[in-house]
Amino acid sequence: MKTRGWPPFRRRLWQRNYYEHIIRHDESLNRIRRYIAENPLRWHLDRENPQAVDKDDLWEKLFTQEGSP
Repeated sequence: MKTRGWPPFRRRLWQRNYYEHIIRHDESLNRIRRYIAENPLRWHLDRENPQAVDKDDLWEKLFTQEGSP
């Protein structure tokens, strides 16, 4: 920010807990596509939502286990 002359930014610039995920199998790709398609409907469960009403089991299922071929 300083080297580019951008105005001060009081919040975090990078996404917290960001990680890369290498997609190795069609099954993994399909799970990620499903998550992207359904994500807006699941905001009430999103762990980034301060007013989340419950745990998002779909996120846990899709992203805590690696898909097998």
